Amino acid sequence: MLSGLLVAAVALAAVFAWTNGVHDTANAIATALSTGALTPRFGLALATVLNFLGALLGIDVALTVGGIVAVPPGAAGVSMVAAALLAAIGWNLLTWWLGLPTSSSHALLAGLVGAGLVAGATVDGASVTGQVVVPTLLSPVVGLVLAWAAVAALGGAAAGWSRRMTLRRLKIAHSVAAGAVALGHGLQDGQKTMGAIVLALVAAGRLQGPDVVPLWVRLLAAVFLALGTAFGGWPLVRTLGRRVAPLDALGGFAAQGTTAVVLYVAGVVGAPISSTQTVTAAVAGAGAAGGVRPVRWRHVRWLVVRRILAAWVLTPVVCGIAAAALLALLLLAGL
Repeated sequence: MLSGLLVAAVALAAVFAWTNGVHDTANAIATALSTGALTPRFGLALATVLNFLGALLGIDVALTVGGIVAVPPGAAGVSMVAAALLAAIGWNLLTWWLGLPTSSSHALLAGLVGAGLVAGATVDGASVTGQVVVPTLLSPVVGLVLAWAAVAALGGAAAGWSRRMTLRRLKIAHSVAAGAVALGHGLQDGQKTMGAIVLALVAAGRLQGPDVVPLWVRLLAAVFLALGTAFGGWPLVRTLGRRVAPLDALGGFAAQGTTAVVLYVAGVVGAPISSTQTVTAAVAGAGAAGGVRPVRWRHVRWLVVRRILAAWVLTPVVCGIAAAALLALLLLAGL
């Protein structure tokens, strides 16, 4: 039975990685499509390839995820991971259908904590606070402020340039920044799937501890994240590209560029932040700052932003409770 549970958990991790890719395609390409910096076909291909490569760049975030909960040995531990993955998959699909850019990362991490409490696992409160909660709160704030500052600083300087040449250069820069976000998204989100699989392997006795990530685990996470990205999450592309704040090329470049910086810094220090929250906040910050004159001042649609913020708050609550309830049902069923 333990081997069957492990296979099921790994399969669920692959599905989660796929939904993560579908859900977060918009992070890299939404603003680039809305400004015309990338075409849909090329943008999707670029994001797919770079998400795959980014997922193979490191394991620091995966090690952080694997160290948050001391998974109990045996079937209970594998079921704990499976319950967390099921809750995160369900939330990803629901918010994708609703067009709400929420965090796949926080859905999974909250699910692991919620299911872990039911399983009697030890949750490292210091790690959750220092490596998850604090970066989670800081990353969207930093993204918003940096994007606003970038547009405010560059907008005035670019106002005196040739408008045609300025827009051309900014679209090129925006394309590069979009690729950087796709690579950073792979670096961040691919590793979270790896961390979940490692926890299941540790619980099943196939690994000695959560400080090793086998190559096949890394490849599986990268492949399914890329497949999900290739599928495209068009409801979320529309939300980020048009509904939060309509951006010009300068705003799109600023939002994507600052998001990429935050993702890489967090990836280097092993902090599992949300690329979705970071890029959404950066889009709002860039939209609030305006754009290249004579483009009109861009107004952020704050009603949409408040709806997204509400979904952000609900993500850990819903996924934590759902994972706990699912694990309780699995344990009652004798799994």
